[in-house]
Amino acid sequence: MLSKEKMARINELARKAKSSGLTELEAKEQSKLRSEYLAVFRSNMLDTLTNTKFIDPEGNDVTPDKLKARKKNTLH
Repeated sequence: MLSKEKMARINELARKAKSSGLTELEAKEQSKLRSEYLAVFRSNMLDTLTNTKFIDPEGNDVTPDKLKARKKNTLH
């Protein structure tokens, strides 16, 4: 999870970008923070999906093989 300070900075830069624009340095900082945020988000989403079992209406496990394999790899 991203720290509260980094999340606050992302929001601060977004507000500034909308109101008055960003300097080149601020734009680079915003890009770096966004990339970091997306990496954390994707990792959390993948962890959630890895630990989810997909069941069809008939009650059959239809979890994709990629997720099943990932779950086996993370358990060992």
